[in-house]
Amino acid sequence: MSIIDNLEAMRARGQDSALLRYSLGNEYLKQGQTDQAIDHLADAVRQDPGYSAAWKLYGKALTQAGRSVEAVEALSRGIEVAEGKGDAQAAKEMRVFLKRAEAALDSQD
Repeated sequence: MSIIDNLEAMRARGQDSALLRYSLGNEYLKQGQTDQAIDHLADAVRQDPGYSAAWKLYGKALTQAGRSVEAVEALSRGIEVAEGKGDAQAAKEMRVFLKRAEAALDSQD
């Protein structure tokens, strides 16, 4: 049984949480299944809007999927969350992803 299978089994048993969704998103992203990753990460930040690591991974996944407008929105929100919690490292990493997403947007114009 894979990590994803185990996590999905937990979710099926009703053990849903922001951490579970973050973990699923992370594993799907590692497998190159970006759409599934985005769905789970969106749920993670809906369940816990203060989860800066989930915002960071959500923005990264959106950027990889070429969904630059959504990535810019998610990363901007994630930076606010991280700064509000004093999570300077996460905010710094999200600024790097934000620059990439904004550059991708500029190249689409």
